Amino acid sequence: MIKRRHVIYVHGYDPQGPTGYYRLFEREWKKFKTNWSVTSELGKLEIESKDFAHWTITTSGPNWTVATRYDFLRYDDALLANLAQPLYRQVPRALRWLVDDAVSGTTARIIRGTWRFWLHLFILQLGLLLWLALSVAAGWLAAYAIVAYLAAPLLIALGAGAIIAILAFLALRPLAERWFVVRVNNCWPYLREFGRGDATCFDRPIEAGAARLKAAVDARDADEIVVMAHSGGGPLAPAIVARALALDPELGRRGPRVVLMTLGSVMPAVALHPKAQRLRDIIRRIATEPSIRWIDCQSRKDVMNFWDFDPVTDIGVDAGTDRHNPLVWPVRFRDIVSAGYYQRLRANFFRLHYQFIMSGDQRAAYDYFMLTCGPLPIEEWATRGWNVLKEFSSDATYGGQAEERAELKASEG
Repeated sequence: MIKRRHVIYVHGYDPQGPTGYYRLFEREWKKFKTNWSVTSELGKLEIESKDFAHWTITTSGPNWTVATRYDFLRYDDALLANLAQPLYRQVPRALRWLVDDAVSGTTARIIRGTWRFWLHLFILQLGLLLWLALSVAAGWLAAYAIVAYLAAPLLIALGAGAIIAILAFLALRPLAERWFVVRVNNCWPYLREFGRGDATCFDRPIEAGAARLKAAVDARDADEIVVMAHSGGGPLAPAIVARALALDPELGRRGPRVVLMTLGSVMPAVALHPKAQRLRDIIRRIATEPSIRWIDCQSRKDVMNFWDFDPVTDIGVDAGTDRHNPLVWPVRFRDIVSAGYYQRLRANFFRLHYQFIMSGDQRAAYDYFMLTCGPLPIEEWATRGWNVLKEFSSDATYGGQAEERAELKASEG
């Protein structure tokens, strides 16, 4: 069984940083303690540098104790800088992304992969176009009124209309931010650049994450090291592991087991662009690496991930007979939360997307906190699911044979 676990968490395109994520983690951790009847202590948030923050969790059942170090990989400063750019820069970049995806055939590939993911992107792209259209319409109406009712010269009317259009655009920005129109349209041009190998704001966290992963393996102070990525972190985490393998080809072949876990990943939408060869090469590297266990969690209810999708062959990567990864784990949110809770969540797509890293209100085979703080290897939960759940009693006593299975697997390997 696991006694010490080291998690390296890679967040998505969300600028709230370690403080916001720690608050989320703390709130959901309290639910987890109640659901599982465990004893658990959460350490304080420690800001290490611009690259990392961390906290610790010690969790115990009657016959097990796990000490978890939770490293939070930071790049919130870069995201805040991206989102603070003037709109006259952000909007043209977003429009180029929209047009390029359509012309390159990427949009069609995403629709074939999972039309629901494309639909959520389309709605947010449409939100940008509607934002622009409403602003232009306000300016046009103002110019028309000035000419028609004030008999002002056309040049003055056009100038006033332009000012009104700009003011309307700025006035609508809070609504666009509330509905994630700004963030999503800001994010994807950078993901496209990353996919094709251009220098981006993601390069620093990838290097920092790879160095931390290598150091964690070298330290040998954990039984399991997990690179855990959610949403927009899904394209970055494989790059971190691939970079760590470049630094140390023996990574995962000695010391603690290394697990890459992607939750609701948007990686396929990045890799489906015809010029995203860099990312496809990374995926091929991880798919053919036997010393790393990659587990990809997908949920049908989450429209912001790729459901029933092979993260290797369906992006055009042929790993051949050397393929070892990933293990695809279908996750049912309906199993994690009660019926009443689920009904309140099902129409909130962004909230559902975050359920991957949140606690439910009942025990389930997929539980983010048992994965990060529990006594069993993550692969046990991914492969045996509900059978594992049955091995825990109501007071969280574990009655299974995890150690014997691990020894048998090691001897077979």
